[in-house]
Amino acid sequence: MPRTLFVTTALPYANGPFHIGHIMEYIQADIWVRFQRAQGHAVHFVCADDAHGAPIMLNAEKLGIPPEQLVSQVNALHNADWPRFHISFNHFHSTHSPENTELAQSIYKSLKAAKMIASREIEQFFDPIKGMFLPDRYIKGECPKCGTADQYGDSCENCGAVYAPTDLKNPFSALSGAKPVLKKSEHYFFKLSDKRCIQFLQKWTGETKLQSEVVNKLAEWLGDNGKNLNDWDISRDPPYFGIEIPDVPGKYFYVWLDAPIGYLASLKAYFDSGKAKANGEGRTFDEFLADDAVEQYHFIGKDIVYFHTLFWPAMLHFAGRKVPNNVFVHGFIQVSGEKMSKSRGVGFGPARYLEVGLNPEWLRYYIAAKLNDRVEDIDFNAEDFIARVNSDLIGKYVNIASRSAGFIAKRFGGKLGKPQLPKDIAAEFSGASAEVAVLYEGREFGKAIRRIMALADLANQYVDGNKPWELAKQEGKDAELLTVCSTAVAMFRDLTVYLAPVLPKLAAEAGALFNFDAFEWKTSLKPLREGHDIQPYKHLMGRVDPKQVDALMGVEDEPKKPDAKAKAEPAADAPSTEFALTPTEAPRPAVIAPIAETISIDDFARLDLRVARIVDAEFVAEADKLLKLTLDLGVEQRNVFAGIRSAYNPKDLVGRLTVMVANLAPRKMRFGESQGMVLAAGDGSGVYLLAPDSGAQPGMRVK
Repeated sequence: MPRTLFVTTALPYANGPFHIGHIMEYIQADIWVRFQRAQGHAVHFVCADDAHGAPIMLNAEKLGIPPEQLVSQVNALHNADWPRFHISFNHFHSTHSPENTELAQSIYKSLKAAKMIASREIEQFFDPIKGMFLPDRYIKGECPKCGTADQYGDSCENCGAVYAPTDLKNPFSALSGAKPVLKKSEHYFFKLSDKRCIQFLQKWTGETKLQSEVVNKLAEWLGDNGKNLNDWDISRDPPYFGIEIPDVPGKYFYVWLDAPIGYLASLKAYFDSGKAKANGEGRTFDEFLADDAVEQYHFIGKDIVYFHTLFWPAMLHFAGRKVPNNVFVHGFIQVSGEKMSKSRGVGFGPARYLEVGLNPEWLRYYIAAKLNDRVEDIDFNAEDFIARVNSDLIGKYVNIASRSAGFIAKRFGGKLGKPQLPKDIAAEFSGASAEVAVLYEGREFGKAIRRIMALADLANQYVDGNKPWELAKQEGKDAELLTVCSTAVAMFRDLTVYLAPVLPKLAAEAGALFNFDAFEWKTSLKPLREGHDIQPYKHLMGRVDPKQVDALMGVEDEPKKPDAKAKAEPAADAPSTEFALTPTEAPRPAVIAPIAETISIDDFARLDLRVARIVDAEFVAEADKLLKLTLDLGVEQRNVFAGIRSAYNPKDLVGRLTVMVANLAPRKMRFGESQGMVLAAGDGSGVYLLAPDSGAQPGMRVK
């Protein structure tokens, strides 16, 4: 039966251009959306800029422009960039909009009426010069554990210690340099710890087919009747760039409250603009969301699971609105096994990818070939990228058409004969449609690509075995030549339909050449008839030039102009107006802490340093700098929160030996208890986990 789907991706922050993580997520969602459309389902695919918050306000101040101008300029960049990677949003909006203001305030009022809002006085650091309360990232000082200077308000980059901003020694504002003062303010909270909320979330997470990794993470938060859940602070004090809280003068919604509501705001703007009606939807925005048959899906990264699987469904439910049918979570994209990092020069941006003349559909294919339905990181490896594109797309797929279609136009007036697949190949192709469809539906794109390329191998075996280029030279072989070439074109047509969600531009070009619609799955896969007209063959896609990839990865200073033969996307459609979104900062000099005061051997003996094996490591959704490590001490296991997220990928840590302080008093944190501390070295610009020499065993004491 035809389905109606409302699909979103996470909102990019309106403080700069897209990064490659955005594009990876948008490609994943777009492939799924295009597949659903090809099945005849109605899909409404929207996104928006996340345009509020202190960082945008402060960055606009640095640039000397109003925040409204900054978010408007970034929105123009984003609206120009996503089509260049063939992302098929129906509408792209902004949270700084009348629709989002109306919806955020309406949802807040509904939550308040449901008695899910509470207020209480809290104490925070306040910058007396800037006249504003300081988020953790804008507070610096000396680490309370090791004394390293210039550390942020939540964890130390040098020793990995985790602490509250109020624990810092000699704290100062990163904005003005002033010494912050503690100041009280009344804040408003969404009652996430309310029994009604916990019961709803336990029911929703139990009924929703979430990924196993997400289910396990939610069990940590919702286990023991939700004792690990705290009420959520949804308010901020001025100055703040955001939406004012109704009936509370001078207070603003925290950006994470109005950001997901931006999904609904973009959908409303889409309906109000008439685009939904043009897309076949005759209902109003309110009527559409009131229909239980409408399915709602969100694609997000693993770092924002907490917001999308707890706050978001709970807010919607208690505001009397439709809750998501599912939240699809993906991992991060790395480059050659390393986490993306501007400071370490690891990675590349989408703009750079296009500047060096690389075809966006090469990236779509490569990412699709790596994606699955798990919450796993994927890796962009330059050599692997070149090999997959040149071998699979060109050597296998395009090669089928290029070696056979030309003969149809030259020798047979552009009219196909009757395709005649051998029985074994026919059986494989006839059974592939349902199998590939199941894989696309389940977001198992890598498996789908492997299945499609296995079919391409069969098609190439057929072409190689029948050698149309030799048949063309032999007298009396015209009938056989026509059959072979027509059969090859028929297989190429099927492969194109299967690849169309991944390669929409190439599929459209192939469809124009061979006179079929690649985007109607069921009708497009009907057998090609004898006499079917096709156009003279034109080259569809070129190979990757390794020099382009060298330029992308920074091997050369200046990008080469794209080779016209490479069929790459032109860079001419880049936005013509450029501006510095963030002033460039000089790199920080290494911070070498002075030698501490002399201690006695007895003082040192009080430390119980032990060798520990990391048996598990994972991201902490609520903390930008922390990893949760499970450490084996030989006789027991401990959980430790370490501020090493900027330097290490969790999966790379599993199995490694390190050193920990085993007799450090446990520290209770909002996301759990840290039962010790791992040791790391650092110079202020990096973190380096200590490791014992080979042969050491978990539990051994360091003396």
